[in-house]
Amino acid sequence: MIDATVDVLRQKKLILYPTDTVWGIGGDATDPKVVEKVYRLKRREDHKALIVLVAHRDMLESYVDSIPEEAIAFLEDHRPTTVIYPKGVGLATNLLGEDFSIGIRIPKHSFCQKVIEQFGKPIISTSANISGEPTPHSFEQIASDILEGVDYIVPLRETSTNQPSRVVKIDSKGAIHILRP
Repeated sequence: MIDATVDVLRQKKLILYPTDTVWGIGGDATDPKVVEKVYRLKRREDHKALIVLVAHRDMLESYVDSIPEEAIAFLEDHRPTTVIYPKGVGLATNLLGEDFSIGIRIPKHSFCQKVIEQFGKPIISTSANISGEPTPHSFEQIASDILEGVDYIVPLRETSTNQPSRVVKIDSKGAIHILRP
């Protein structure tokens, strides 16, 4: 299952997969064409940044300008937390915010960890819904447009926390802003 998922990611295709929060739509976070596919599938405006998942802190260091000291506690917290860093690097530019910021999470989910580690690059993680629609809390709630729009559905039907991650933003001065508690 991990090998099949990684093969799909390497082919620049989209996956539907369970995370430590909710079911997500994913793909290669370094490829602008893959990012565009996600925006089209979600019917989301392309100026709204997406988040990415990395396997561990070493990988994180390769995709942000720096890791502010203020972020460390959030990285080590048991609660899934997406940290928005002031500047992303090495990622698809259409994935970044208008100010070049990027939201990144290290998932606490063994499947995600193994896939990202084997893939060797960050993957996109955005909830498996059409923009503006409610976030599905189980696989059964995912809309048919999403199910039909991805190239591969990971055959795990386990439940996650069913809650989106906490989102914190660390600005260029190191101030922490809680965007989603």
